Amino acid sequence: MRRLVAYPLAALGFVAASLTFASPASAHGYVSSPPSRQALCASGRVSDCGPIQYEPQSVEGPKGQRNCHGGLSQFAVLNDDGRNWPATSVGTSVTFNWVLTARHSTSSWEYWIGDRRVAFFEDGGKQPNATVSHQVSLAGFSGRQKLLAIWNIGDTPMAFYNCVDLQIGGGGGNPAPSPSPSARPTPRPSASPSVRPSARPSATPTAVPPRPTPPSAPAGEWAPGTTYRTGDEVTYQGVRYRCRQAHTSIVTWEPSYYTLALWLPI
Repeated sequence: MRRLVAYPLAALGFVAASLTFASPASAHGYVSSPPSRQALCASGRVSDCGPIQYEPQSVEGPKGQRNCHGGLSQFAVLNDDGRNWPATSVGTSVTFNWVLTARHSTSSWEYWIGDRRVAFFEDGGKQPNATVSHQVSLAGFSGRQKLLAIWNIGDTPMAFYNCVDLQIGGGGGNPAPSPSPSARPTPRPSASPSVRPSARPSATPTAVPPRPTPPSAPAGEWAPGTTYRTGDEVTYQGVRYRCRQAHTSIVTWEPSYYTLALWLPI
């Protein structure tokens, strides 16, 4: 009887282990600068990208791939080299900046051009910051190149894939990101007409001084430590943004060109 019970329990344990192993990583992230293909779609510089324009941080697939879309059919547009992706002009030393909308145990980071791995950064299972930067040497390469950046998760078999189109040579460092759209000036409301106080009978009329209104914080200003829901709108540095995915804000996740996965200028 004991042997008969043991087999179902062993089978259940195997299924549970398989489900745990196959569950996707909770982390998400993408290369914001120089802009990856998904960042170009999210910013609107490249149109007709499909669903990737709304979730540039979600190109997640099994480790060991050498493509731009992580094997996900809904993001196949990222693997289409015929779309004439804009290439960023850089020198031979480039800083790649990642925005992580969810941080997770990290095994390593890889950078590839063709069949050559040009850089490798070992993290040993540490939890990264909300933004990560790597200085990568591209010495020996020139002209237009497609670089594949990979974020390998530490405790799952998954990785995140980003392709970055570069024009190497003739400059140094990274170009400045495209400026955020300027805010439209808000017209000032016209002053309300003053109301004269009514005179009391048989008494000298006296004006009642208005009560001072306590100053209030600007409504809708972005602030760290705030829980935002999808669709919430905020103002940051004079520009209006709409939240693209629910999150609790932290410093370095301010609405900007670098956090298009979280905020969209409107």
